[in-house]
Amino acid sequence: MVTAQSLLNSFVFWSAWIIIPVIVEIIPSIASVFVLVRRRLKGKNANVELSFSPDISLVIPVYNSADSLEACLASVDKSTYPNERIQVFLVDNGSTDGSFEVFSRCQERFSDIHMQWMSSAQGKSKALNQALYNSRGQYIINIDSDGVLDKHALENLVSRFERSDDLDCMTGAVLTRPDKVMAYKNPGARLFRRLEFMEYAQAFLAGRSYASEINAVYTLSGAFSAFRKSAILGSRMYNTATISEDTQLTFQMRYLYKERIEMCDNAIFYVDPIENLNKLYTQRQRWQRGSLEVAHQFSQSKLAPWRLNDINVYTLLFDHTFAFPRLIWYVALICLMALNVSALIILASILLIFALYIMVGYLYFICVAALLRMDPPLRRFYLSNWWVVMLLPFYNFGVFFIRLAGIINSVNTPATWKTRNLTEEGSDFRRSFFSQLDGVSNPIVRLRRWVNNRKDPIDA
Repeated sequence: MVTAQSLLNSFVFWSAWIIIPVIVEIIPSIASVFVLVRRRLKGKNANVELSFSPDISLVIPVYNSADSLEACLASVDKSTYPNERIQVFLVDNGSTDGSFEVFSRCQERFSDIHMQWMSSAQGKSKALNQALYNSRGQYIINIDSDGVLDKHALENLVSRFERSDDLDCMTGAVLTRPDKVMAYKNPGARLFRRLEFMEYAQAFLAGRSYASEINAVYTLSGAFSAFRKSAILGSRMYNTATISEDTQLTFQMRYLYKERIEMCDNAIFYVDPIENLNKLYTQRQRWQRGSLEVAHQFSQSKLAPWRLNDINVYTLLFDHTFAFPRLIWYVALICLMALNVSALIILASILLIFALYIMVGYLYFICVAALLRMDPPLRRFYLSNWWVVMLLPFYNFGVFFIRLAGIINSVNTPATWKTRNLTEEGSDFRRSFFSQLDGVSNPIVRLRRWVNNRKDPIDA
C-alpha cells in the first residue's frame, strides 16, 4: 500500500513538472526542427533576381526619432532596390524633437528617393492608415524609424511576393544590431544584450520560420512587415482601439480575409538593443496587454478555446491561461519538501527541465546557423555566441514574470503606450508595503505606551 501511494505521488509529481512541459513545449519544439530542416532543403526563400522592380511604398512611423531617423533612411538609400521605385512616407505622431529637421536634411542627402512628411497627432494607428491611403506602390512595407534595413531586405521581400501570386502578407526577420550589442563596455550589460540578440534570432529565424511553414504566424511584426496593396486596402486596416495594432491586423487577415501569412527569413531589419531593464519591462508588458486586447476583440466568434489546432488559441492558452498555474507550481516546489519529497529529486527535475530547454535551444541554434550562410558576417557573430544559448532558458524565465505582470496590470490599468516601468512599480510597492507596516506598528506603539502609563504624544 505504501509502495502504491509512493508511486502515485511520484507519477503526480513527474507528470506535473516533467511530462506536461515536455508535451506542451519540448516535443513541439523538437518537431519544429524537422520542419525547419525541410524548409531549408526546399530553399523556400532562396534569392531570385527580379526581372522587374515594381513600385513600393515604405511607411515609417516617426515619434521623437531625431537620433535614429537619418540612419534608417540611409539604409533605404543603400538598399539594392532601385531608389526611383521607392516612395517613403514619414508619418509623424506629434514629435517634439528635431525629427523634421533630420527629414529635411535627408531630403537633400537622398534626393533620388521620393520622401513625404505627413503630420498626424491622432495616434499611431491613424497615422499609419493615413499613409496607406496615399501610397502608390504595388507593395506596402512598414519599418520602424529606430532601425536599419539589411541592404538586400527590400529586394528579397518583393522577390518573394512576385514568385507567389497568392501571398499577400509577410513579416521579415527582426534582429538587434551586432555592432551595438558589442559597443557595451560593461560585461553584464553586454551579456544582457547578447541574450536579447539570441532571443530575437531564434524567435524569428527559427520560431517564425517554423510557424510560417505551417501557416501559423501569430503576428506580423510592426517593426518590419509587408503587404500587397490590394490586400491591406481591402482590409479594415490598422485598428485604433488597441496598442497592438500589428497583432490586430494579423488576426484580421487570418480570420476575416482568410489570408496566408508567411515569414521572409532572408529579409532582415536591425533594431537597437534594448536600453535597459525598465525598457524591457514596459515593452514586454505592452506586447502582452496588446495580445489580450486583440483576443478580446475576436473572442466572440473566432477564438473558441477548444480549437487547439488554431495557433492563436494555442498561444493565448499557453501565454495567458497557463501563466498562473505555472506561477503557483514554482511556489509549490518549495512546499513539496514539506510533503516529504526529496529536495534532491526536486533539484534534479528542475535541472532536467532546463537541460531539455538548452538542448532545444542548440537544435534551433544549428538551424539558424545554417540559414545565416546567406550573410557570413552575421553568421560569424551568431556562432561566436554559441555559449549564450545555455543561459537563454534563465533569461526566458525572467521574461515570463514580466509578461505575467503585464497580465495583472491589464486588469486594473487603462491601455496606453506609456506604462509604468519596473523602477516605478518597485517604488510604489515599497511605499505601499511600508504604509501597511505603519498601519500595523502604530497600534502596537500605542498599546505599549498605554501599558507603561505613558501619555501618547499623538493624543496630546
